[in-house]
Amino acid sequence: MSVNEEAVMQTSAGGKPERKRVKPGIIDCDVHPIPKSLDQIKQYMPKYWRDRFRGGGRGLFYNNPFHGMRQDSHPPGGGPAGSDPDFVRKQLIEPNNIKTAILIPRENSCQFPDLDYGNAIASAHNEWIADTWIGPDNPDGVFKSSIVINHSDPVYAAQEIDRWAHHKHNIQVTTDSGARFLLGHRNFHPIYEACCRHNLPLAIHPGLDGIGINILPSPGNPSHYIEWHTCMSLSFQAHLVSLLTEGTFERYPDLRIVLVEGSSTWLVPLMWRLDMEYKALRVEIPWVKKRPSEYLRDHVRLTSQPLERPENDEDLLQMLRMMDAEHLLMFSSDYPHWDFDNPKLAFPKLPEKLYNRIFFENAEQFYGLQQ
Repeated sequence: MSVNEEAVMQTSAGGKPERKRVKPGIIDCDVHPIPKSLDQIKQYMPKYWRDRFRGGGRGLFYNNPFHGMRQDSHPPGGGPAGSDPDFVRKQLIEPNNIKTAILIPRENSCQFPDLDYGNAIASAHNEWIADTWIGPDNPDGVFKSSIVINHSDPVYAAQEIDRWAHHKHNIQVTTDSGARFLLGHRNFHPIYEACCRHNLPLAIHPGLDGIGINILPSPGNPSHYIEWHTCMSLSFQAHLVSLLTEGTFERYPDLRIVLVEGSSTWLVPLMWRLDMEYKALRVEIPWVKKRPSEYLRDHVRLTSQPLERPENDEDLLQMLRMMDAEHLLMFSSDYPHWDFDNPKLAFPKLPEKLYNRIFFENAEQFYGLQQ
């Protein structure tokens, strides 16, 4: 029996014991912890920054016009959606058989011209998570978390990684896809060196593209949230092509990247095109030693939410096969956001092997979570 399978002994009608398979617990790769208030973050900031801190994010630009969170996910005792670990357990963890929830705080630190301000925000969020979600509120270790960094200051970001990498429940680093440079740029090398030094993947999450000092991946600014939200995968595509063609994975052979909440099925035509271009233009990038798509299995994973669902489920299953979802895709719910993917409903019926790979085996292996 696989180490990823569990079994219980039951007595059959004839009195003989028999094994009944129990579905293994899910690993959810994108759960967002929300502060109960700004004061929860301010307490970890020096007074100068505390007086200045007003939060961050897309603000008036590209927020959902109705609500950004599930309306049923506010804790009974009050507070924002996703702000009470106990309620997250009751609403997400327990009913969905989730054995590990990987937290990705959205601290929005990468948008500010004042780099010290952004660094203070990132640092305070790491303190808050350590004292709450992965501290006393995590007795069974179901919550694992991500070290947040301000990638606009790569040297300080590397120091923040060094500072928090020792925590047993920090299993990756995370930052925003909104940036001033494509992620293959040497500007980010200190971050990659720190990730490799501590054997931590780097998760890229959207949110600040075109906000503050960050550049949009499109020729201009979208007019509406629907445009911004539909096209947020464009930055992921540009960053991935940059990482592959700049030779990042040759320079850092232990570097692992997770593309979170940027959808996934775009990977197929993008890699077809990039591999085709590589055949003719590889003389321009001699440091890339093999076809770009051949780096994916060793270095890159994508999370499932938001999952495109065509009318014909067979079309999606075909796309999953073409994108090598068996090795590259990991389940994520994006709890408690408005477009949360219920693990019981997000996918059509999957073959058992593919289900196991997406819902727990790929993440177990990539994050080293095997027991």
